[in-house]
Amino acid sequence: MNLQGAHILLGVTGGIAAYKAADLCSKLVQAGAQVQVVMTPGAAHFIAPLTFQTLTAHPVSVDTFQLLRDTDMAHISLSAWAHILVIVPATANTIAKLAHGLADNLLTSTALACPAPLIIAPAMDADMWAHPATQQNIATLHSRGAIQVGPAQGRLASGRVGAGRLASNAEIIAAIRQALGRTGKLAGKRVLVTAGGTREPLDPVRHISNRSSGKMGYAMAEAARDFGAQVTLVSASTGLAPVYGIQMVSVQTAQEMYAAVLQRVAETDLLVMAAAVADYRPKGAAAQKIKKADDDLTLELERTPDILMAVAQRRQETHHPAFVVGFAAETENLLANAASKLASKHLDLIVANDVSSSDSGFDVDQNRVILLRPDGAQEPLPLLQKTEVAERILERIAEWWR
Repeated sequence: MNLQGAHILLGVTGGIAAYKAADLCSKLVQAGAQVQVVMTPGAAHFIAPLTFQTLTAHPVSVDTFQLLRDTDMAHISLSAWAHILVIVPATANTIAKLAHGLADNLLTSTALACPAPLIIAPAMDADMWAHPATQQNIATLHSRGAIQVGPAQGRLASGRVGAGRLASNAEIIAAIRQALGRTGKLAGKRVLVTAGGTREPLDPVRHISNRSSGKMGYAMAEAARDFGAQVTLVSASTGLAPVYGIQMVSVQTAQEMYAAVLQRVAETDLLVMAAAVADYRPKGAAAQKIKKADDDLTLELERTPDILMAVAQRRQETHHPAFVVGFAAETENLLANAASKLASKHLDLIVANDVSSSDSGFDVDQNRVILLRPDGAQEPLPLLQKTEVAERILERIAEWWR
């Protein structure tokens, strides 16, 4: 949501990946951002300025001596307007100019005058990227606070395979969102989120698990990042891609998640336990695959460690985390079961959702939840995208925390 109304100045340079900047521009506009585009003269050889003008409904700036609103100098007006300057693609030539403070075209002049955060997405041939001069220039930009996204490994325009592909637009947008949220409501806070369903091994090829997709936990982690927090995501097995700008910790079992969380709670301000942690595990997993037989198979299960209860005990000693959020996925007696968990685990907030519903909960991108507080306050949220549910939850946490 921090893209809504954001002023994004998009710089496009003369590389074959310039055509991908059009899709990025479109996605930013669809997300509610205001986008203006500055192109180098070389970029106009790869993609027409009219493309960006059509997408943004703003004139595209190319000429250094172009005037805006009859009298304003373009590089001054644009640099003052921008909340973020993002250069996609960033060629080796432009990176070198930025590092050395050259201002020989409108984009580099604007960058030199722009106080907003700078995001660069390099794209070039692998040898150009690996060259010591390029790496030194990148290091110089890093030392000044520039944010680098990519490059990715893959097939290059030359037909070779290596590092130099433009990062995905999803990754670039994530970097923009993180930069926009640097002074957000959770700036300076350390947030630990758990996500996904744990897997408890039965034998080397089978496990006991649940239907959790991890989407709600990942949405919480992304939203916390966009609110300015330093985020660690402890994730059980999911089919989801790693989240940009977040420290990822991969686990499989409830015991591994228990260890990962308890290791970090003393340095955590906000803990969000969105994972579906198995309550039971097979007592002694078989060393070899269990073979099918004619008779039935009886499994003996034992309790897994209770992570939230252990956190509650640690909080008495260290007073960290300062705020703990639990999730209650229920199929019956939603409010009663959630309230019981809220009290027994000494939580500051519990998010209750009925997972028996077909339009929310497991396997879908929407959720319908009720927020419960220890003082008895309840706040139902309507059916929303999980990303918006996460933002609403963190908005409330920021308010209550204050």
